[in-house]
Amino acid sequence: MTLPLSMYAQLPILIVLISLVYSATRYDRWDLILGEAFRWGSRMAIFLLAIGAVLFLVAYFIDAR
Repeated sequence: MTLPLSMYAQLPILIVLISLVYSATRYDRWDLILGEAFRWGSRMAIFLLAIGAVLFLVAYFIDAR
């Protein structure tokens, strides 16, 4: 029996995998791949958190009316 995971539980896994694959297409050495994956993954996570914060604020101000 498999446990259903929500979209939010899968998001960190997707960020790690996408950043590793993207970095591996650009570099050949593991130290460079991991460094670029960390930088790219952290930028992607910050971007997604900013979008989530904006959407939360929009929803909050719409409900406040």
